[in-house]
Amino acid sequence: MGTIRKVFKAFQYRDFRLMWIGACTSSIGTWMQIVAQGWLIYRLSHSAFLLALDQFLGGIPIFLFSLIGGVVADRIERRKILLMSQYVQMASAIVLTIFVATNFLTPSRVWMILALSFVSGLAQAFGGPAYSALIPTLVDREDMPNAIALNSIQFNMAVTIGPALAGITLARFGEKWCFGLNALSFLAPVISLLLIKARYFPEPTKESMFVSLKQGIRFVRQREAMGALIILAFCMTALAMPMRTYIPVFVKDIFHRGPETYGNLLSLMGVGSICGSLAIAALGNMRNKGRVALVMMIILGGAISVFALSKSLPLDYVTLVVVGSSMMAVFATVTSLVQLITTNEMRGRVMSVYNCAFRGGMPMGNLLTGWLVPAFTAPIVLGANGFILILVAAYFLIIQRKVAAL
Repeated sequence: MGTIRKVFKAFQYRDFRLMWIGACTSSIGTWMQIVAQGWLIYRLSHSAFLLALDQFLGGIPIFLFSLIGGVVADRIERRKILLMSQYVQMASAIVLTIFVATNFLTPSRVWMILALSFVSGLAQAFGGPAYSALIPTLVDREDMPNAIALNSIQFNMAVTIGPALAGITLARFGEKWCFGLNALSFLAPVISLLLIKARYFPEPTKESMFVSLKQGIRFVRQREAMGALIILAFCMTALAMPMRTYIPVFVKDIFHRGPETYGNLLSLMGVGSICGSLAIAALGNMRNKGRVALVMMIILGGAISVFALSKSLPLDYVTLVVVGSSMMAVFATVTSLVQLITTNEMRGRVMSVYNCAFRGGMPMGNLLTGWLVPAFTAPIVLGANGFILILVAAYFLIIQRKVAAL
């Protein structure tokens, strides 16, 4: 029982529990939509490039506007920003549901799906920094690493449950039910945000947005190893996340399977992610976080290369568990390090820089692989991504050791 209490220690805080439940419910719906949307785009267009472009358009607003979102998160009550973000994403899901239910979408109208991805990404550009800044304020400082790891668990429970539900729903009812259930799921975080008692009331300031933004960037530059952590976050998402984007290609073109296999692969990746997050939560405020993150990144790169080059479905099932667990171990550990270095009044801006790198790596990596895959095939490009990820982690572990010393 003592171990269980240690793993779930942050759940003793009421506001954190409410936010966790709301975010988990919404994330399940979001992953149902991600699976269905990827399947819908590939079904309409048979284009691997459009799969990557959809991910790019969903992520590029985060890269472009997260820094502004971070300044806003330090100037306005973060709960209000999050509510607006949820409303916009819910509206996008409702529009997509109507489009599919009325058979409005055709191959020539795929651009409308891509446009809605951009709108949702724009909402996340402001909601993301506010959420990242809000979560640590719901628990005591010593419990912050545990809260971050538990927050990773809710995301990865969604990655496990959402794709599995999406695979079943897609096969039996079609894409419109996935999109409709996602729209409904946004009610959970809205209710949670209305119920939590925690408030952040920023000090009034006459500084311009630009000056506040410069202060956040200066803070990042002055903190030892912060720059290296942000580079690692960018590299991990740019090199690792395209693998998830191209799973439909592996399912249809290499294994010749359907949407249930697609959902199973993503669910197994989610199972691994939960295991990795639970391990980090159990370790709590451990020593040598930087070294652990770099070793797990090496394992992540190796697992991605094995997945990409394997032609055995059972082997890929096992490999995706390893990918999920190592990816979340890296994410939770690096995020904990960034949060522990950051002060609360700078948290929105600093986390916006971190989110800009972490989330910005996704569209950049997806766009690059979208250009390379048609020329070199998905297995070769993703296999190379895994190898490069190993080299990056090895560099920070052996040569540039600021992160390894944390």
